[in-house]
Amino acid sequence: MISVWFRVIRVRFLLSSVIAVSVGLSLNWWQNSSLGIFEAVLTFAGVMALHASVDLLNDYWDFKRGIDTKTTRTKMSGGTGVLPEGLLKPSTVYRAGVAFLIIGTVIGGYFVITDGIIIAIILGFAILSIYFYSTKIVDSGLGEFFVAVKGAMIVIGTYFIQSGQITIESIFAGIVVGSLSSLVLFIASFPDHDADKAKGRKTLVIVVGKQKAAKLFWIFPLISYLAIIVGVVVNLFPMLSLISLLSIPLMIKSGLGLQKNFDSVTDLVPFMSSTLMFGRITGALFVLGFLIGL
Repeated sequence: MISVWFRVIRVRFLLSSVIAVSVGLSLNWWQNSSLGIFEAVLTFAGVMALHASVDLLNDYWDFKRGIDTKTTRTKMSGGTGVLPEGLLKPSTVYRAGVAFLIIGTVIGGYFVITDGIIIAIILGFAILSIYFYSTKIVDSGLGEFFVAVKGAMIVIGTYFIQSGQITIESIFAGIVVGSLSSLVLFIASFPDHDADKAKGRKTLVIVVGKQKAAKLFWIFPLISYLAIIVGVVVNLFPMLSLISLLSIPLMIKSGLGLQKNFDSVTDLVPFMSSTLMFGRITGALFVLGFLIGL
């Protein structure tokens, strides 16, 4: 049963939130040589709870809308398969999603009390976007945008909790993480195009069409790389942040693979996986650049 819950929560995808928090912490460490351990642990817990919540609620709503029964499930797309296979009851998954949302909200509430209005704004955005993500947001074609903003806000919020301020450095670092997070969602929506469209969803891939969308792939990593390069040039980031560019070959492989296989679910899976790996490696190298760039 534990393995089923790990599956429906999509544990391996939680790493994106781990990286986002780590970027905020490492940026603060590089700038201020300080780390509030209690606050850091609590931030990880709160962000992970909120991430688990959105994944659980997404699985619930996709099943209720009949999307997951029409998709071709892969390890990167098409839902977790837990509800279509009857491994858990939909009501159980929904309650778990709400429970994690409450846990994340309570933890966030603590930081609202200790750190004020800025955290309240970030938390309010998170709660609303999580609860309405799988219905209102993805139906309006704003899924990729909200995921990008979410990733950026995790970085900015983490940094603010540690330092008590929002700086241009934290905003640029947030842009790096947000773009990487959005890229993973973007490529994973290709195999679900037909099922999503039939059930009223409006992803970026549906809006512009698969062929044109495949060419948009490059925009996401370009934004991340440009934010890093500009950050280094104007002394917002340490020079060693440029080690993040070591992931360029993986980015090229993923982008070219998407353009050749955007209409084949089976052939696209390796490149969805390499895109996920690209995002993780770039994010990890970005964190490392702050830690060793003292």
